[in-house]
Amino acid sequence: MVDRFQRFSFAISEISKYWHKLASEEMAKYGLKGPHSVYLLTIYRYPEGVTAPQIGELCGRDKSDVSRMMSIMEKKGLVTKEGTHPNLYRGVFRLTEEGRRAAEHVRQRASLAVELAGKDLTDKNRDIFYEALESIASNLKELSKEGLPEQ
Repeated sequence: MVDRFQRFSFAISEISKYWHKLASEEMAKYGLKGPHSVYLLTIYRYPEGVTAPQIGELCGRDKSDVSRMMSIMEKKGLVTKEGTHPNLYRGVFRLTEEGRRAAEHVRQRASLAVELAGKDLTDKNRDIFYEALESIASNLKELSKEGLPEQ
C-alpha cells in the first residue's frame, strides 16, 4: 500500500511541477506568472464576460486571489472590468483584444503540451486516465471536507 501511495504522490508532484514550469515560461512572455494562465483561459471561455465570483468558482480560488489576479491582469491590459462600482470584485471582466490574443496563444501552447505529454497513450488509455484523474480529484475534495474516516 505504501508503494502505491508513493507512486501516486510522486507522479502527481512531478506532473504539477513540470506543468507549472511550462505555464510559467509561457506566461512570462506577458509579464505574468504561471497561475495567471488559468484565469486567462477561464475568461477566454466566456467572451460575454464573467464576474469575479464566477471566476473564483470556476478556477477554485478565493476572493482575495481573484481580486489580486484580476488587478494585475487589468494593469497589463489583458482584461477590462465593466461596471462603475469601485470595488474590483464587482462588475464583469472581459478580455481585451490583447488578452484574447494572449489567451489563444496560451491555449494553443497548453494543448501542445498536453498532446506531447500524452503522446504515448492510446485514445482509450487517455480517456481512462482523465476519467480516473477526475474521480481521484473529486474523492480527495470530499475527503478534505469531511476528513479521513477512522478505521
